[in-house]
Amino acid sequence: MTNKAFLLTDSSFIQALRDLPAFLLSTDADLDMAYDWVADQSRPFAGDLAAFDLFYDVYNETFDA
Repeated sequence: MTNKAFLLTDSSFIQALRDLPAFLLSTDADLDMAYDWVADQSRPFAGDLAAFDLFYDVYNETFDA
């Protein structure tokens, strides 16, 4: 099993997603900046479709609320 399989259970990734709405609302970050911020808080995840989908959902829900 690769490290990608564990990203959805990685505490630093989950915490970054929890903090993402506050970051977005305080900085008006675009998608690229938001990705970079989450990757800095945990690790790059562009190759992990499940992790990227979760990130994208949080990003969209922040602005849809």
